[in-house]
Amino acid sequence: MTTPRSPKKTTSMPIIAATTAALPAVMLSSLALAQPATALPAVQSQKIPASLTAAMQAQAAAVSANVIPASAVAASIPTAMQPMAPTAPATYTIVRGDTISGIAARYGLNTNTVLQLNGLSGNTIIYPGQQIKLSGSAAAPSAPAPAPSPAPSPASSSAASYTVVSGDTLSGIAARHGVALSDVFSWNGLNGRSIIYPGQKIKVGPGTNAPAPAAPAPAALAPASAPAAPAAPALANTGSYTIKSGDTLGGIASRLGVSLSSLLSANKLSMSTIIYPGQKLAIPGAPAASAAAPAPVSTPLVPSTFLGYTYPEAVVSSANANKALLNASPVPSTAQMKGIVADTARRMGVDPSLAMAFAYQESGFNQRAVSPANAIGTMQVIPSSGEWASQLVGRKLNILDPYDNVTAGVAIIRALVNTSKDLNTAIAGYYQGQYSVSKHGMYDDTKAYVASILSLKKNFS
Repeated sequence: MTTPRSPKKTTSMPIIAATTAALPAVMLSSLALAQPATALPAVQSQKIPASLTAAMQAQAAAVSANVIPASAVAASIPTAMQPMAPTAPATYTIVRGDTISGIAARYGLNTNTVLQLNGLSGNTIIYPGQQIKLSGSAAAPSAPAPAPSPAPSPASSSAASYTVVSGDTLSGIAARHGVALSDVFSWNGLNGRSIIYPGQKIKVGPGTNAPAPAAPAPAALAPASAPAAPAAPALANTGSYTIKSGDTLGGIASRLGVSLSSLLSANKLSMSTIIYPGQKLAIPGAPAASAAAPAPVSTPLVPSTFLGYTYPEAVVSSANANKALLNASPVPSTAQMKGIVADTARRMGVDPSLAMAFAYQESGFNQRAVSPANAIGTMQVIPSSGEWASQLVGRKLNILDPYDNVTAGVAIIRALVNTSKDLNTAIAGYYQGQYSVSKHGMYDDTKAYVASILSLKKNFS
């Protein structure tokens, strides 16, 4: 008797095949690519500290093991690896953006040494193209060398004088000649607010005191020298004095034999008043000539009228004082002023061609230009507008300084452009005044000014 087969054995393979067929191909490929599992590395047991103190000690030991000892770290850069400073030239020509401290640092020099070498102070303005000395400091102390000799000292000091050059300061002159600044003030009738000019003669020795001991030696000369003293007041009898380049109020008073206080009082001046060449001073002590003296008036630096309008005497006087000061000061050239105007306009977000059109129209890029209205410099900014521009930029501007003058003008242009209905109105506001334009419209000369600015703007674009 045969045993029948179990039906389960015959159907097991088709079931498996059906099941496999039902699997997605991706799963099959995964099954085919599966690698046999590898044994994981045995986890090493860590020793647990017995106490908190032991744990802290173990952590400190681990940290200290990773710290580089201080003895292994160099305290300074080796000499062979230090960058070498460039050799300082004998002279250096200033370029735009330079400062004395920056120049000194570039060549490994001391800032104070460079200042003293060139007779400058910390607030002296330098300009592109100006030449300064970077070496030769040993030559400065040689000037005071004759001072220690006792005998020739009075004679040499009587004739000791110094001619001011561009960039000089009274403190620098005093230091260069080994004398006290207070003595320089006393010998020249100056003070800390006095303004000096290139070409001015400065006494660097007590010249007026030296001849006094020599007078008693020859007895016969004493009577002759006595009448010579009234000769100075004789000049005072002329009633007036015309200021020349290099003059100071103290020097004029001493030379004419009058007190400085009486000279100031007679001319309604103060110690801080600026005088200029060609100005007439009344000399106290003249009886009637003083009234006639003002009649012959020399040609002023700035006229009192412009386009048929005569400006107040106080405004014209201030304009003449500013003109004299600018004439005696170094200013950038026309080409340098063009660069200053363009750079300032770009920095302040104003079209450079527009700013340059204003600068050319107003002054021809001339920083020494001063109008009868006391409009000053390249951008022809009057003092009240300079105050407004100072508020616009957030700092005090000195419109006699070429950079601040351009900054003031560009700040005003920017404000007018931002607050006017169109460019023509903004341009008119610079010439006629924004309020006047809004109230009266543009005058005929204002329209011509606007047309000129627009034409110049195209040329500078």
